[in-house]
Amino acid sequence: MTTLRVSLTVAALAAALAAGAAACSKSEADKGGGGTQPAASGASTTTATSVVKPDPAKKAAEIFAQRCTPCHGAEGRGDGAASAGLDPKPRNFHDAEWQASVTDEHIQTIVHVGGAAVGKSAAMPSNPDLSDPAVLAAIKDYVRALGKQP
Repeated sequence: MTTLRVSLTVAALAAALAAGAAACSKSEADKGGGGTQPAASGASTTTATSVVKPDPAKKAAEIFAQRCTPCHGAEGRGDGAASAGLDPKPRNFHDAEWQASVTDEHIQTIVHVGGAAVGKSAAMPSNPDLSDPAVLAAIKDYVRALGKQP
């Protein structure tokens, strides 16, 4: 399944779950249950909600394992199972010469917009769903860390 199709499927599932949760919440409130109860006199009715964002470094490792490993390999050496039929071969992130030749911005850009958009192989897919700068920076950090390993 292509990355785009997986992303669209996940997005559709998330939207359906959110719609279902909202419908359940509304239904319970309409019945007089499960909703916010009036506060005792003098008490505040404000409730705090917080959105827990996943750790960007953890998210980057998950994304690398899911999306990058098939071509770049688990260790980022360009030897993933899908690399056999690719020409040119996927980048070996342990290559010190390559690491020194690219900017952090280039790594983040190629991950986001894909190889063809920066004059490289069209086999490197784009990841337009990765729009969180913190996650893109964490993926770049992950790639840079691979370059520091023997």
